[in-house]
Amino acid sequence: MSANPTHRVVVADDDSDIRALVAIAVKKAGMEVVAAAEDGDRAWDVVQETRPDLVILDVAMPGMTGIEVCRLIRADASLADVRVLLLSAAVDESSREAGIEAGANDYLGKPFSPRALVSWLATEYQARP
Repeated sequence: MSANPTHRVVVADDDSDIRALVAIAVKKAGMEVVAAAEDGDRAWDVVQETRPDLVILDVAMPGMTGIEVCRLIRADASLADVRVLLLSAAVDESSREAGIEAGANDYLGKPFSPRALVSWLATEYQARP
């Protein structure tokens, strides 16, 4: 893959199996998982601590939702360059629109194909430094 291995990723999902699956996809895309979180509050903490290039957020988590974390990222000017991918079991158009309106760069429905995630990561970052 042409992704830069210095791209740093935070993964947040309340399901440990999904976190592991996403981490594998991130690594296959040539990126580094710098932190993982099991709820929205911890996700926001690690985003502030690590200043990643990309945050992959589950929409429905305990504490803050992924959409709420996304809004906080977008409201913080120092995080303006952080990309956000939302993952959700809600795959209807209104849910996707809500995620995009919150500032997400993209929205991927669950269940998702790990290959599709690796492809998205590689495509999203192939032209980025």
